Amino acid sequence: MKESMRARIFKRMFWFTVGSLALALGVLGIVLPLLPTTPLVLLATFAFAKSTPSIEAWLRRHSVFGPIIIDWQRNGAIAHQYKVLAVGTMLAVLMMSYIFAVAPFVLILQALCMSAAAVFILTRPS
Repeated sequence: MKESMRARIFKRMFWFTVGSLALALGVLGIVLPLLPTTPLVLLATFAFAKSTPSIEAWLRRHSVFGPIIIDWQRNGAIAHQYKVLAVGTMLAVLMMSYIFAVAPFVLILQALCMSAAAVFILTRPS
């Protein structure tokens, strides 16, 4: 087998694995507030476009994920309801961390990361 063919197979396997993991975590994120569903589904879509276009097409047609993906791909937009949900979830997780007396360093790190994520989310068009 030629080296370039091996490299293509490796790339497809790599992107398929990334897509599968991102989609699995994104689906878990529907019920687990610590996992951000939308970015993981967008990552899965990107990865499947590079490895398995039929799965990417299925995600775009999906009744739940499709509108999110299409809004992002066309406009770089996040619907207002998802912005509210994302920021609200981040605040709830931060409050839970405070209530459960997470170490101050971890709490500060969480606050910084979540603040950066919230700024990104809130500055996207709706």
